[in-house]
Amino acid sequence: MKEHTLNDHRLKIENIREAARLIDPVFLNTPQYQAESLSRLLGTRIVVKVETANPIRSFKGRGAEYFASKIPKGMALLTASAGNFGQAMAYACGRRGLPLTVYASVNANPFKLERMRMLGATVVLHGEDFDAAKIEAKRVACATGVRLVEDGFDPETGEGAGTIGLELAGEKVDALLLPLGNGALTCGVGRYLKEVRPDIRIVAIQSEGAPAMLESWRQKKAVRFDSISTIADGIGVRIPIPECVQDMEGIVDDGILVKDESLIEAMQLAHQHLGIVLEPSGAAGLAAVLENRARFREQSVAVILCGGNLTSEQMKLWL
Repeated sequence: MKEHTLNDHRLKIENIREAARLIDPVFLNTPQYQAESLSRLLGTRIVVKVETANPIRSFKGRGAEYFASKIPKGMALLTASAGNFGQAMAYACGRRGLPLTVYASVNANPFKLERMRMLGATVVLHGEDFDAAKIEAKRVACATGVRLVEDGFDPETGEGAGTIGLELAGEKVDALLLPLGNGALTCGVGRYLKEVRPDIRIVAIQSEGAPAMLESWRQKKAVRFDSISTIADGIGVRIPIPECVQDMEGIVDDGILVKDESLIEAMQLAHQHLGIVLEPSGAAGLAAVLENRARFREQSVAVILCGGNLTSEQMKLWL
């Protein structure tokens, strides 16, 4: 993998600052505060940033909004999604008059699929997982000439997410724990904080059953997996994007894999102590603290609660 410095990083600091001016304000300046009871329970000062109180219940609106702000009116777009990015693109495209088709797995969260349709997207189901749906979306984009939007690969998706870093920069924390999917959140937020607060450790979190991005980061090359097994669909990446793996260089200081059982416990703790409904991916940062209490004891950490889209059956099962 080609070595690079942060000076020539794909994600640009000036674009993150521009994104904060262009994104729909409904996604910006989200609540961030010290969670007192969670901090006492876990022996760690925990600052939470809540990204679920917006029209799509996810941080993905930031990147989708910034990307869509650059697209000419009326231009058709195509994307693939496990659910949250598809909702975000549907929202951003709907308010700008941009026709959108989303490819998703036949096993995708039905609540997320219905939300994409309600927000105006055409949804096509294909393949057993997100990566299979994305391969089909790429094939169709090549065959038709329709512009493909790829979360993580298109820099605007990471730069939009980077506005979270801009908002967190004033917090006195030792580490920031970020759920790691294709890398838009981790690399976008980490990119900004490494510029203005290089003392903060950036820790990327994945599920034990879907470790492709962290394994790729450690090996400095994209490492594909034949299958994944996790309830955290939002960070369930099987085929990493090489450019996103490279984006992690100089940004990510450490990586942690968590068990699905810990994700569920973290979701329950957020529900009980904060009154917040999280999906498994959105609770990954809290799960990492749960599994590594000694490591984070008496430190100050920030966790991004980045998504809260659950079916009613999942709520009954997990919460």
